[in-house]
Amino acid sequence: MTAAGEAARRAAELRSQLEEANYRYYVLDTPTLEDAEYDRMMRELQEVEAANPELATADSPTQRVGARPAAGFPEVRHDVPMLSLANAFGHDELREFDARVRRGLELTDADPGVTYVCELKIDGLAISLRYEGRGFVRGATRGDGMTGEDVTANLRTVRAIPLRLRATPAADRLEVRGEVYMPRAAFAQLNEERERSGQALYANARNTAAGTVRQLDPRVTAARRLSVWCYQLVGAHGLTTHWESLLLLRELGFPVNPNIERVGGIEAVIEYIELWSDQRHRLEYETDGIVVKVDSLAEQEQLGFVARAPRWAAAYKFPAQQVTTRLEEIEVYVGRTGALTPVAHVTPVLVGGTTVRNATLHNIDEIRRRDLRIGDTVVLQRAGDVIPEVVGPVVDARNGTQREWQMPVDCPACGTRAVREEGEVVTRCPNPWCPGQRMGGLLHFTGRGGMDIEGAGYAVVNQLIDRGLLREPADIYRLDVETLQALDRFARKSAENLHAAILGARRRTLPRIINALGIRHVGEQTAVDLAAWLAREVPYPDGADPAGWTARVAARLRGATADELTAVYGVGRVVAESIARYFADEHTRDTLAHLIEVGVVADPPPAGAAAAAAEGPLAAKTLVVTGTLAGFSRQEAEDAIRAAGGHPAASVSRATDYVVAGDGAGSKLARAEKLGVPVLDEGAFRRLLSGDQ
Repeated sequence: MTAAGEAARRAAELRSQLEEANYRYYVLDTPTLEDAEYDRMMRELQEVEAANPELATADSPTQRVGARPAAGFPEVRHDVPMLSLANAFGHDELREFDARVRRGLELTDADPGVTYVCELKIDGLAISLRYEGRGFVRGATRGDGMTGEDVTANLRTVRAIPLRLRATPAADRLEVRGEVYMPRAAFAQLNEERERSGQALYANARNTAAGTVRQLDPRVTAARRLSVWCYQLVGAHGLTTHWESLLLLRELGFPVNPNIERVGGIEAVIEYIELWSDQRHRLEYETDGIVVKVDSLAEQEQLGFVARAPRWAAAYKFPAQQVTTRLEEIEVYVGRTGALTPVAHVTPVLVGGTTVRNATLHNIDEIRRRDLRIGDTVVLQRAGDVIPEVVGPVVDARNGTQREWQMPVDCPACGTRAVREEGEVVTRCPNPWCPGQRMGGLLHFTGRGGMDIEGAGYAVVNQLIDRGLLREPADIYRLDVETLQALDRFARKSAENLHAAILGARRRTLPRIINALGIRHVGEQTAVDLAAWLAREVPYPDGADPAGWTARVAARLRGATADELTAVYGVGRVVAESIARYFADEHTRDTLAHLIEVGVVADPPPAGAAAAAAEGPLAAKTLVVTGTLAGFSRQEAEDAIRAAGGHPAASVSRATDYVVAGDGAGSKLARAEKLGVPVLDEGAFRRLLSGDQ
């Protein structure tokens, strides 16, 4: 045999052995290779492929080590939407789910119980995996259910995901859904490494896994030991039950959770839940509930969907976990609006899968209402993604050493006398140059609700402020690569990536720019309303310069009086006066102008959008959207209302013209009926948008 032939034979042998090792480790849970031997074989395969580049294949195990960093993630439109599930929070709600299923299947009390499949609900990131033939070709995140992000390069680094199927599927194309997660041990090891290097610790495994999958550099993903459980085969593929599809996934080489169970009737489901409500704490991964699915695919089709959730499945959420710990101290943090927020520092304790050290206490009134004292033994609660909450003290545990806490008279960040305005529960620092406010304001500016500058988080902003490089938002755009590279723990590539993100964030929509300013009382919705008003006040002529239009818009906003602003829909007197104060205050009045000077530009509005909205079928109408619509997300429905000239509102009042009610509409629908506000279903809403009603 020639040298080339021997290399090809050895490469094929190594690939086969490594793939088999992955299958036995992740799917069968019967590992056959020691880690050292696996690593040795991987190195040998890398050497063979490096010496013979023509032997390197897309599905080789060596491709898991990570590719070059990507510039961003392209969008992926899911052929079949990745649906959310209706939640159940107790046994009675599970029984109600079962009753709905039985009614949908036209079953009587005399008929046997519905067959369900129970699966542990993994606390991770939902993904979709596509295969053509036997090869893995694309991986995507769930996104909004309709559109996700292409993270193929990153998912290739996850060893549990097969790059090549063990058998040829019946269809040319195969799509599998699953959940990427970070095992407890991997999460603990990652935090230990970060602690040793002086980096901030990650809060929980779920968010860390999600962030790891979305790293622009796949090598970062490859360095972290993510894994996956697969739970759905998209399409019937000649099968009759969901259970059969899970067995087929295992045969094809996908990891399927070994703790799934097929049961008869809802009481058996409840028994399964009771078993795992305790045993889940012994697992090597986080789980926050149980997913219950009708097993028969024909029955699933018969039951169908309601809005974006299937009628044949439900997610039971485990109740909030409560633990006791000691309230060691209360420290006040200053936010971007000057609000002084007390935060409880507690003895670190594991609750809901996360080590908790801090918990918000909201304000002094809440502390008094709960009778919390320094040194108390307190009950701490955390459910799912909810911020840890101090429920209250264990009064019987007091021994007389506990002491009451007082809100500081002066701002802890700058020493200015704090104020509490009449009718407000929040104490504030009135100094606009307060370092605490500056930090909060700049983080708001760089964050997702603002200019969305990837990489400009707390650690970076804090360093820039400390070094005198960042006093106002415009300073961010004055930074160069060399300045960024001088920051702690910044290599050249990190500095270049952040600088590119800063340059890319010079252009944003007008509502985003307005919201990023952090004007008190101006949130995302008010920013949208202000931008719509400005687009009418300062029309964008064809062929205009976006920079020049942005400057004119900024001048109009800065020069608007409080009386003028109260005429803008959604802007009341308090908001109008807050905006006017912002542009009158010497510390903030030039913020927007300085941003324009460094090249920040607003995207021009769609041609004719302002005129079309003013003359649209919903001109000057106020609508409230409630419940779930089949053809619109909440954001899409509200955007459609604005495009038709209407105003989406959050609450129902006598001034509301219509309420658009989808499935699951609750208190807003009841209030509309009480006030006599016309209620529209989705069909009527569509007709109204088109001017047919």
